[in-house]
Amino acid sequence: MTPQGLKKRTWEDTLTIALPKGRILKEASALFKATGMDFSVLLHDERKLIYEDVAGGLRFMVIRSQDVPTYVEYGAADLGIAGKDVLMEQGKDLYEPLDLGIGACRMVVAEPRELGVRDNPGRWTHIRVATKYPNITLKHFIGKGIHVEIIKLYGSIELAPLLGLSERIVDLVQTGETLKKNGLIEVEDVMRITSRLVCNRASLKTKPKRVKEVVEKLSRAVVALRK
Repeated sequence: MTPQGLKKRTWEDTLTIALPKGRILKEASALFKATGMDFSVLLHDERKLIYEDVAGGLRFMVIRSQDVPTYVEYGAADLGIAGKDVLMEQGKDLYEPLDLGIGACRMVVAEPRELGVRDNPGRWTHIRVATKYPNITLKHFIGKGIHVEIIKLYGSIELAPLLGLSERIVDLVQTGETLKKNGLIEVEDVMRITSRLVCNRASLKTKPKRVKEVVEKLSRAVVALRK
């Protein structure tokens, strides 16, 4: 027992949580802090990628959002935070116990404003689309009976219609301001997105009490923040 009368955490008892860089990190920090799990130190030093809360038996790591599912699936992290877009695109074998309700945005189909004036999505039969999300895009259009040619890009998707690479794009939007600034308009929603807590399936069996503890704390915090 420690001097405080608490059972000392062991290495095997430590939970490693993978966090995404960027906007979600700040929102996640506020949510975790409300539960007593505070990794806000990572917000103030971008070079610091790992923070250990020894007393709490927690290790936090900051990585690219697209890498979170991989770290969790292979057990380098027990838990992680990932957007539903990333999870659906990659299709990793993960347990998804909780919608955290943070990082809310939408995935939409967009096209140039001048095309939208005469366009009718109900008559689409064959289209070319640029996107970072080829799997989600393919599933979306196949489900509508539309043949789609997909051009995979890694950034600045809005440029594709402007430079004639594709007529339309599938991308994430929050306010839609970036689309407007580039002369694009939304045509239809593909899906609404929030960030989810994901868990390594082996960790569910080897650290069930610890995982349950974190999930329950976060569940209460999510409910409280929604009120």
